[in-house]
Amino acid sequence: MSGKQRVSYYYRGDVGHFYYGPGHPMKPHRLKLTHHLLLTYGLYRKMDVYRPHPATAQEMTRFHSDDYIDFLSRVTPDNLKTFQSQMQKFNIGAFTDCPVFDGLFEFTQIYTGCSLDGAVKLNHGLTDVAVNWSGGLHHAKKSEASGFCYVNDIVLAILELLKYHPRVLYVDIDIHHGDGVEEAFYCTDRVMTVSFHKFGEFFPGTGDIKDTGAKEGKYYSVNCPLQEGMDDESFVQVFKRIMAKVMEMYRPTAVVLQCGADSLTGDRLGCFNVTLRGHGACVEYLKTFNVPMLVLGGGGYTIRNVSRLWTYETSLLLGQDIGDAIPYNDYFEYYGPDFKLHLRPNPQMENQNGRDHLDFCVNTILQQLGTLQGAPSVQLQEVPPDLRSHDDVFGDTLDPDRRHPARTKGGGEKAADPRELYAGDKDQDESEAAPKEAAKGKDESKAAEANAKEEGGGSQAQTTQEEQLKKDEASAEA
Repeated sequence: MSGKQRVSYYYRGDVGHFYYGPGHPMKPHRLKLTHHLLLTYGLYRKMDVYRPHPATAQEMTRFHSDDYIDFLSRVTPDNLKTFQSQMQKFNIGAFTDCPVFDGLFEFTQIYTGCSLDGAVKLNHGLTDVAVNWSGGLHHAKKSEASGFCYVNDIVLAILELLKYHPRVLYVDIDIHHGDGVEEAFYCTDRVMTVSFHKFGEFFPGTGDIKDTGAKEGKYYSVNCPLQEGMDDESFVQVFKRIMAKVMEMYRPTAVVLQCGADSLTGDRLGCFNVTLRGHGACVEYLKTFNVPMLVLGGGGYTIRNVSRLWTYETSLLLGQDIGDAIPYNDYFEYYGPDFKLHLRPNPQMENQNGRDHLDFCVNTILQQLGTLQGAPSVQLQEVPPDLRSHDDVFGDTLDPDRRHPARTKGGGEKAADPRELYAGDKDQDESEAAPKEAAKGKDESKAAEANAKEEGGGSQAQTTQEEQLKKDEASAEA
């Protein structure tokens, strides 16, 4: 790859309308704030904007169990009583952190479809960086919801990337350990997982530095356990030292980066003291390796800071400087009282990560990486079709002898005009989907009001591809 990197952005206007319920820290409304901030900064003009397809149950069962996805597709707040045993089995519903809410399955379809379309676009070399801020739900397991996550879009996207890429690197800078992704690929060397997270008496309680993988995946799981108060200088230094060695030893052909915003200072559920500049420096550093990259969201529970971070990191991926003054937009009041983009670290928060602890973590991980015998390889094999054929999406309505902008290889439906997503101060998704949104209107109003109140303001060889895919999926199920 040379020259300026091509960036693709995946977004559906209705993804921000879903509501986990009163008092719940996960607020999809943060995606609406992020999108409007991206637009008012003019960043959408610098990247290809796509409206992705909603993922199907068949696509989701590439990783998840059939009965779990069937349950997700059928359960609603109105029929909970008929699913009591399944709710307990799948860790969903009352007394869990994964409630049943209106449009639950539709929500998972949207954020998962975004990640899958981004992976397909990367597989065909049609973009260098694919961005899906609605994705990155790294806690979901094969048959279980966990940590606000229902469908693991990351695992599904990585499985798609493995069709074309011999080695995929997963990097997680969310404050919580990326346990769902690590567990899925714990026994394979096709995927290396690297997680920088708070460790100790902290959800999900996994991610010890001693957890390094098993069987063929031994030493391909990397965990950097950190303590409270992690600041920019320490975070970036540790990240760069470890990732430089990871890139040297593993030589990934694709990278998936989870950018959970709960590692920021001031997060409702976090305890780090990292600012936008420190968090963004990690994203910018990985970009310098010029490896196809899928960039995802994740955690983040002070939503005005989530939108600040993901807007800033989009600008870094685009190589565009943006000002510190928040431009006026429909959610301008959320950014008071200073209405600035960048955050200041909390001067009262002590960094409990001493130099001895950080050096121990880095040196232990470098020693682990040093045991790898070069980058693993994969035999030549047939490349399977993408999860969706274009005929599945467009049917026979398009002229097969003419090239259509929206019928390029994979990666969602391209928005031909930015006004399709935004014009002036009004979001055009809402007007285009008027009948559907009218039905949702009351729920959206309640969600917005509650959010504002709580927030403050894709050649024949010895091994066929089908066999290889089964092997990869079996590893993910192990």
